[in-house]
Amino acid sequence: MQLINNVKDFKTKCKNPVITIGNFDGVHLGHQALLHEVIEKAEKINGTSMAMTFEPHPKRVLKYDCYLPLITLYEQKIELFEKSGIDVLICVPFNKQFASISADDFINNLLLETIGIKAIIVGKDYTFGKNRVGNINLLKKYALQKGFDVVVSNWIPVSGKCPVRISSTKIRELVLDGKIEEARQLLGRFYQIRGMVVPGRNRGGRLLGCPTANINLKDELCPKKGVYAVIVECLNSKYKGVANIGYSPTFTDQKFTVEVHILNFNKDIYKQQIRVNFIKRIRDEKKFSNINELSEQIKKDIHKADELLPDL
Repeated sequence: MQLINNVKDFKTKCKNPVITIGNFDGVHLGHQALLHEVIEKAEKINGTSMAMTFEPHPKRVLKYDCYLPLITLYEQKIELFEKSGIDVLICVPFNKQFASISADDFINNLLLETIGIKAIIVGKDYTFGKNRVGNINLLKKYALQKGFDVVVSNWIPVSGKCPVRISSTKIRELVLDGKIEEARQLLGRFYQIRGMVVPGRNRGGRLLGCPTANINLKDELCPKKGVYAVIVECLNSKYKGVANIGYSPTFTDQKFTVEVHILNFNKDIYKQQIRVNFIKRIRDEKKFSNINELSEQIKKDIHKADELLPDL
C-alpha cells in the first residue's frame, strides 16, 4: 500500500482511481465492506483502489469542547488499511484551512483535478466541504457533468434482527460499557489498546506477588473499569494476560491506571511498546478489606483468564 501523507504530495495521477472518503475510526466491518467495494470496482475498471482519511479527527479541530477518544490510533488505522488490500491511502492533515474548502472546490480541485477519480464509493450519510453542505446529490450532479461514477454503499446492520447499522459510535458505546465481546463482533477483531510500558507504583510484584506492566493511554478509548482477560503482544510474541483498569480502590493513593499482568512472563519490558487485546471481561473493579484479600482475588483472576484464553 502506498501512503500519501498530504494531498499536496499527490504529484503523479494513478490509473482510474476509485476512492472512498471518511474518518474510518475503528476500520470496523462496515468500513471494511466499503473498502472491499472500492477494491472490486477498481478491479473491474483496471484501476487503483484508494481511501482518503483525516488526521487528526475532524471533530477535534472543529469542536473546541469535544474530546473524542479514538477506537484506533493513527498507527493502527494505517495497519488496518494495509491489511484491507487497498492500493493507496491518502491521509489529509485536517485543519481549519482544509475545513474551509467549499464542496464545489473539493470536487473540482481535489477529487477531479488532483486525483482524477473515475468513481467514488461512500455511505448514505456522506457529507463534505465547508459546513458539510456537500452531499450525495451534489456528487451525482457533478458525476453527470464530469463523467465519473457515484456508488452509494448500503449500511451493514449490527445483526440480522437489528436495523441499527455498524458504526464507530455504536462500537464506542460498547467498549465504554465493557461489552468487548460485542464490540469484537462489529470490529471483526479484538479491541486493542497500545502504548509504552511506564513506571508503576511498585506494588504489584512487591506487595501482591503479581508484577504488572503499566501503560498510559493518550487518545485511545479506554474500556470500562474492571478486570479483563487479555492477549498481550510484546517482543514479537503473544502472551496470556490479565488487565486491571481503574483506580485500585483497595489502596488510598487512588489514581487511574491500566495495569497488565502477563502470565508466565519474567522479561524486562520497561519502555517497550506493547499491545493489549481485550478478550473477555472477568469482573467489576472492587474494593477489598485488605491486601491479602486482594492478592487472593488476583490469583483467582489469573486462573480464570488462563482458562478462558486459548493456548498461544
